[in-house]
Amino acid sequence: MKKDIHPKYYKDAIIHCSCGKVFKMGATNPEMHIEVCSSCHPFYTGQDKILDSAGRVEKFKKRLAKKK
Repeated sequence: MKKDIHPKYYKDAIIHCSCGKVFKMGATNPEMHIEVCSSCHPFYTGQDKILDSAGRVEKFKKRLAKKK
């Protein structure tokens, strides 16, 4: 096994979620920011999350209508 090729491992890395929850776990970065976690992900919470996909669909339909 080669020496000095592995990244440094932080046992108490701090993970910040966009919902405000903070976790401590092992990682190769000392601090990370994530968008979703088990506290705010719809699969774990059972709540629906509204996505802004309607704007994209309308934009696509508008471009499609221009071509016709």
